[in-house]
Amino acid sequence: MGVALMKLAQWTAAGHGTGTLEITPLNEAILKEIIMFVESFIYKHPQEAKFVFVEPLEWNTSVAPSAFESGYVVSETTVKSEEVDKNGQPLLFLSVPQIKIRSFGQLSRLLLIAKTGKLKEAQACVEANRDPIVKILGSDYNTMKEDSIALDILGKITRDDDPESEIKMKIAMLLKQLDLYLLNHSLKHISLEISLSPVTVKKDIELLKCFSGKGDQTVLESIEYTSDYEFSNGCRAPPWRQIHGEICYVLVKPHDGETLCITCGAGGVFLNGGKTGDEGDINYERKGSIYKNLVAFLREKSPKFSENMSKQMGFCHVGQAGVELLASSDLAVSAYGISFSEDQQKEKDPLGKAPKKEEAAALRKDISGSYKRSLEKNQINFGRNQMTKRWEPSLNWKTTVNYRNKGSAKEIQEDKRTGKLEKQRPSVSHGRAQLLGKSAEKIEEIVSDSSSESEEDEEPPDHRQEASADLPSEYWQIQKLVKYLKGGNQTATVIALCSMRDFNLAQETCQLAIRDVGGLEVLINLLETDEVKCKIGSLKILKEISHNPQIRRNIVDLGGLPIMVNILDSPHKSLKCLAAETIANVAKFKRARQVVRHHGGITKLVALLDCAHDSTKPAQSSLYEARDVEVARCGALALWSCSKSHTNKEAIRKAGGIPLLARLLKTSHENMLIPVVGTLQECASEENYRDAIKAERIIENLVKNLSSENEQLQEHCAMAIYQCAEDKETRDLVRLHGGLKPLASLLNNTDNKERLAAVTGAIWKCSISKENVTKFREYKAIETLVGLLTDQPEEVLVNVVGALGECCQEHENRVIVRKCGGIQPLVNLLVGINQALLVNVTKAVGACAVEPESMMIIDRLDGVRLLWSLLKNPHPDVKASAAWALCPCIENAKDAGEMVRSFVGGLELIVNLLKSDNKEVLASVCAAITNIAKDQENLAVITDHGVVPLLSKLANTNNNKLRHHLAEAISRCCMWGRNRVAFGEHKAVAPLVRYLKSNDTNVHRATAQALYQLSEDADNCITMHENSAVKLLLDMVGSPDQDLQEAAAGCISNIRRLALATEKARYT
Repeated sequence: MGVALMKLAQWTAAGHGTGTLEITPLNEAILKEIIMFVESFIYKHPQEAKFVFVEPLEWNTSVAPSAFESGYVVSETTVKSEEVDKNGQPLLFLSVPQIKIRSFGQLSRLLLIAKTGKLKEAQACVEANRDPIVKILGSDYNTMKEDSIALDILGKITRDDDPESEIKMKIAMLLKQLDLYLLNHSLKHISLEISLSPVTVKKDIELLKCFSGKGDQTVLESIEYTSDYEFSNGCRAPPWRQIHGEICYVLVKPHDGETLCITCGAGGVFLNGGKTGDEGDINYERKGSIYKNLVAFLREKSPKFSENMSKQMGFCHVGQAGVELLASSDLAVSAYGISFSEDQQKEKDPLGKAPKKEEAAALRKDISGSYKRSLEKNQINFGRNQMTKRWEPSLNWKTTVNYRNKGSAKEIQEDKRTGKLEKQRPSVSHGRAQLLGKSAEKIEEIVSDSSSESEEDEEPPDHRQEASADLPSEYWQIQKLVKYLKGGNQTATVIALCSMRDFNLAQETCQLAIRDVGGLEVLINLLETDEVKCKIGSLKILKEISHNPQIRRNIVDLGGLPIMVNILDSPHKSLKCLAAETIANVAKFKRARQVVRHHGGITKLVALLDCAHDSTKPAQSSLYEARDVEVARCGALALWSCSKSHTNKEAIRKAGGIPLLARLLKTSHENMLIPVVGTLQECASEENYRDAIKAERIIENLVKNLSSENEQLQEHCAMAIYQCAEDKETRDLVRLHGGLKPLASLLNNTDNKERLAAVTGAIWKCSISKENVTKFREYKAIETLVGLLTDQPEEVLVNVVGALGECCQEHENRVIVRKCGGIQPLVNLLVGINQALLVNVTKAVGACAVEPESMMIIDRLDGVRLLWSLLKNPHPDVKASAAWALCPCIENAKDAGEMVRSFVGGLELIVNLLKSDNKEVLASVCAAITNIAKDQENLAVITDHGVVPLLSKLANTNNNKLRHHLAEAISRCCMWGRNRVAFGEHKAVAPLVRYLKSNDTNVHRATAQALYQLSEDADNCITMHENSAVKLLLDMVGSPDQDLQEAAAGCISNIRRLALATEKARYT
């Protein structure tokens, strides 16, 4: 951390002083890596986590004392950890607001307590402790900030006589490794940032000077350098500032604000502290955010600049010199109407033809009118985003456009008389982006299966390539076709649409070319005309190009989705199909799905599934006609995309979608079945859907389609079964309809990992039923599952291990797993970090440990130690599963008592888990303590660690599972010293008597045994009698459970003997 914090972290002080960390992406990345290191330290390095720092780390915290729970002594303004050093000082001490921490273990726990505020805590800690390594290891280790290496550290520690030298060495090495990782990670982060050059900055400033001066139409009043001297490298900043990446400083006077002193550097542009004192020295410290370039900065600071820049760059006449300047500068705008001369256009046009005068006039009208409307249509997001990016020279600058020509009512009427089909609605003409011949790498769609409409859309930024004169001919040809779409009559429009479809619309160059020359607005406008041919042509193009993530977002921004939803009511089936398919492509992100629902799209899409009832022919025959099948298929495809949202799932159910999907599932058309099953798979995560799926007898058809030749269909059917098989009735239906055999056979095909994950998931859930496990054993599925324990992705391993955990509940299957060599790969998986995988693998290892031969292998592979270490895992589910797994391990291990004692700090750890708030963790730990306490030495140790008061504290619970194992633990712990008396003193007896009123037989048996042990103490007998235990125990003497009979009778006997002894003493 030393070198990374000193050299790479960005501090607010410009050159000296303490300062604070700046809010930058690099600092945030460094802090997140430090947080991950500290959070995982407590369970990756448990011994080192207990090491006490030489000096405490101190800072002002925002964590309230009320956030601390078990393990801390809490008051209104102070918190002390129960964990102390050898001098009795707490390792964590909080006196609001100052906190002092002296171990990594407490640091890790604090971050877990801070939850969402952990980043703020880490920042405060780093700012207050600029040299944390010295405080952790001592002043001798400050050389770690320099270029020391591991051998220097080792030499230093081996010369030290400190008994903690070895731990210090490990911590020093770990911190050194973290430092190197932060350096590498930061350098990668820095390498991705865009860097400005002196030439770029100079061109930007010179161009802005051309548009500055007095008058309302200029973009700025003035812009000038603070220094007239220019160094040979093009910088004007002093040499001692150039080493910080600073290029120059400029004074800018906007029309609507005070003079701004701005720093232009390689990392961006920002506001500095301005000139100070009479000598005019500059305060170099940054006073705000960093912007990509000067124009972006000024647009943010000056609304007048933004407005005038748009006007100047959009409508002014640019001469030859101006064009050269614009073309050579990164500041140049992809403008609405800035144009080359005709001669220049000839050079750009790949066909070597200058545009006709009529085309140029039509283009001028369209550009000027659309730009004016775009300023009014401010809700179009990507139009605004375009203005925030670095502007680029336009690719289709035509003959000079007069900025005064903004389109008139007369011109609009002329457009109408020419038969133009496009409706006059607000639109935005985009600046044309430069595209290379090869398409850019697409930004992945982020679509979560459990996405929520309330979450903010995760929309990737508009991705455009760098300028290039080498553009494919398709770009220019598409540009001309869009012009015909804008200004042509009906015939010209149809021909242009057909010609556009001849291009390879799957190529990103063509997709973005349509968008960049304003084609998207025209295509969407055509959807509102009354001409069916134009609508069909437009939808066919939109369907193809909407596979591009940027395009689909632009379609939503332009209001295209509501128009497509309205087309779903059209009597023309071809239009319905195309509209539904396009909706399916566009609705890949949350905002789009929300728009579809808000405009009634879900109900209309569900109606498409029932399109056969609109026909005069019988439903059964009409349904299988090609056109009707296609309409239903497209509707299912759109519903599949929309069903990623919980709210949409409920809307589909309320619209009556389940019976229609069930009917379509009976068809033999695979292209229909895939979206139908896909929709059902998405919706089956909801309990309401699972009940409806059973009611509609859908499971039978899902099982039938598992035998299909189509891998995608198999995958979705298996995933649907996985979602539905949480219910026992569904698991039985899968077996009764013969679904287990095809699932077992699909395990042999491991090439398709997505399908394999779905199949193993279905097998896991079906294995919960014992009858299904028997079938899987017959089909040799268990041997195949063992073979999948290696070289598989985690999503497959989670399901495979989960299935084995269920199968190994039976003796025959445990033998199969052991003979197939499955124990070792299972134990190897205990060192992972995937929570779901750890929960399943601990269950599987625990199930195997029931068999003595398997337990010997687990012990030899150090599996019990690995299970014990998982008790330190921060996730409660992992802790609970590990504790349950330890029970059969302790029960079946040879010399279990000695094995348990060999784990340093193990008994203390498991006793401390009784302070947990999680009921499952408490029940599992009580069960483990029951087995541990069978050994007298271990029972003595856990008694010294305070197991009696902790168990007594849990007695007032209503959870039957916890009651059962708690009573068993108390029963076992009574067999040491005066523990029986101690349980009475801690008031554990009276709550136990109430357990006898439970309806659970297991609770009765365990409680009776505990009361029998406690009744050996006279005071406990009195407490039982006072709480009416005798009457409840008498009823249980007649129980068919022999153990319960004996324990109840023994307890009554002890109470009776005490009563007789008391009576006898009274009369003698």
